[in-house]
Amino acid sequence: MKYRKLGRAELDVSVIGVGTWQFGGEWGKEFTQKEVDAVLHKAKEVGINLIDTAECYGDHLSEKFIGQYLQNDIREDWIVATKFGHHFHGEFNRTNHWGAEEVIQQLDDSLKALKTDYIDLYQFHSGSDEVFNNDDLWTTLDKQIQQGKIKHLGISIGSNQNIYQTDRATEVNASAIQVVYNRLEREPEEAVFPSCQRQNLGVLARVPLASGFLSGKYKPGSTFDANDVRSRQDQLDVERKLKLIEEIKRNEVPEGVSMAQWALAWCLQHDAVTSVIPGCKNVEQVEANAAAASLDMIKPTHPQAVKK
Repeated sequence: MKYRKLGRAELDVSVIGVGTWQFGGEWGKEFTQKEVDAVLHKAKEVGINLIDTAECYGDHLSEKFIGQYLQNDIREDWIVATKFGHHFHGEFNRTNHWGAEEVIQQLDDSLKALKTDYIDLYQFHSGSDEVFNNDDLWTTLDKQIQQGKIKHLGISIGSNQNIYQTDRATEVNASAIQVVYNRLEREPEEAVFPSCQRQNLGVLARVPLASGFLSGKYKPGSTFDANDVRSRQDQLDVERKLKLIEEIKRNEVPEGVSMAQWALAWCLQHDAVTSVIPGCKNVEQVEANAAAASLDMIKPTHPQAVKK
């Protein structure tokens, strides 16, 4: 495994993390505690130390699974990132809650679910510019840092081109930006990444496998179950993506390298990217994701990279 500094937070995070939206049950599978324990145990075994979750992956359900696992492990060995701003009411049904008092309640609920005294990275979760401009919110969050409940703040931008919030990250004491970035969605390269580099912000690349499309498992004509979030995408757009991925596989992926591992390593080639946070449903996917850190296409001379 390789590790990089998460921007101004100065946290040594594994270049491969564990995304956990799937633990909330919206990706076509419901998880048991035993399955989550196995995934996280294997992640630690292969050197992964970053877990990314959110308050609305289920009603704190993903956090509860993680918290139960952490009870039987060493908390300090993990960098736990979660988010705030939404409340889960059911599959694909959320409401926004951005008031300062509401966010503090969310924070306390997340701490309780995670069974921890602190969150390493607490992220503004895809909110509008209007709610982002609430000074009272950020003042309140800074007080939570002073109390030790939060170590660092981050911004998970809802749009790949949201330069407004990215440019103001330092002003609100944020140390990292989370953004969708993968071979199919490269918009952050235009303005978001340069802004992050100017401010020394860490970058977490979410959806690095393009919601699983870059895993190489799906062919043109593939469909998804109704309880899978991917079933909500426009079918013509899905078909276009799958045809493009076939071309990428033929023309860009080296022979003998799995497409999923190539896609993760591709993201990590960009100097701005600190870590990718793919989801994983089982131990085998954890191992496969972690192996991407060893591909030669990841720059070994990256100024933030160290070996463990």
